[in-house]
Amino acid sequence: MEKNSPGTSRIKPILWISTLYFAMGMPFVTVNAVSGIMYKDMGISDSKIAFWTALILFSWTLKPLWSPFLEIYKTKKFFVVFTQFAIGILFALIALSLPLPGFFRYSIALFAVVAFCGATHDIAADGTYINFLTNKEQAQYIGWQGAFYNLAKIISSGILVYFAGVLEKTEGVTHAWMMIMGVYALLFFALAAYHYFILPKENKGEQTSRKTAGNVRKELLEVITSFFTKRNIIGSVLFIILYRFAEGFAIKIAPLFFKAPRSSGGLGLSTSDIGLIYGTYGSGAFILGSVLAGYFISARGLKRSLIWLCAAFNIPFVVYALLAYYQPVSLLPVSIAVIIEYFGYGFGFVGLILYMMQQIAPGKHKTAHYAFATGIMNLGVMIPGMFSGMISDWVGYKIFFIWVLIATVPAFIITWLVPFPYPEQQKEQ
Repeated sequence: MEKNSPGTSRIKPILWISTLYFAMGMPFVTVNAVSGIMYKDMGISDSKIAFWTALILFSWTLKPLWSPFLEIYKTKKFFVVFTQFAIGILFALIALSLPLPGFFRYSIALFAVVAFCGATHDIAADGTYINFLTNKEQAQYIGWQGAFYNLAKIISSGILVYFAGVLEKTEGVTHAWMMIMGVYALLFFALAAYHYFILPKENKGEQTSRKTAGNVRKELLEVITSFFTKRNIIGSVLFIILYRFAEGFAIKIAPLFFKAPRSSGGLGLSTSDIGLIYGTYGSGAFILGSVLAGYFISARGLKRSLIWLCAAFNIPFVVYALLAYYQPVSLLPVSIAVIIEYFGYGFGFVGLILYMMQQIAPGKHKTAHYAFATGIMNLGVMIPGMFSGMISDWVGYKIFFIWVLIATVPAFIITWLVPFPYPEQQKEQ
């Protein structure tokens, strides 16, 4: 594999890393978080929202099963552009489905297809990052990669949610969210056009020739077998599942808790308030955390940094327990809580991504194995997310967020014991 082909030397990596990982983050954040706020506005129950929006995340877990096809047919650039254009069309269809009587089943089905396209896009995008950058460049840009991935979270669950709240006052809930889904559609059409011209592409001589269906199945079996026979793979898999286990509970319920009436234990915030807090204070805190983490790891090394990154990622969930207990009326303590949580999220998430790239992915099927790792990681978020609504309805928000803190304990244990099968200082290609 050639890391610096002539096609990539003409374009600075940051010009495509930034937009590529922004485009990667948008579908996941929208399916996982923004759709829940939209459905809450439209009268759907917490348990129904949490279950279905978590279930359709399964595409991000199953994506390794079709990742070999992407390595065999076409190029990574082709799949990036194609899936971005398809996601644009799907968001336009979601917008059209919202006024219909059975809007929930139609829109959730379309979100499921968005999830499939988003998962496919992830494989091609990560493959581009891994194949066109050296290990040193991967570490150098990992903070920026994480920052722009989660900048999508800030813009999607922050700025766009804020404008949805503003539009609700003049256009009504349904038409407001139709317009926001239309914005998503236009954004992905623009991203597809941009990446068509700027994204690096494999040289024709490096592309794999077409194979028969039998060869594809053989290739997939080889990919799966070689993944699960890697050194210390059980410990590595447990790590990537448990690192985000508590987040799986918190991420589904936090925005619903913010919006729930105070009589139900929530904070009674408006849609605009939620979008404003996430899109202003949260955005700056997250980007700062992500970028600083990249330099922190680069200076200390991943192995020495990982337990600190785990602490930064998991400990800030305590702010939700405090908010649920005190139920502050002012936006100031809520904003401070979001700043703390988002800074820790940005700082800690970078370590998990770099671990998967450098300690799980290396080998013959680097792109496919990284897809396996990210798929398993999302399983650790999806399963607790599916049941988070039922638990919060059962015990209430106060007890629920105490449970989230208890759920962080396995992350600390496995991070302390996590294996490092590959030396950090590898020869640069």
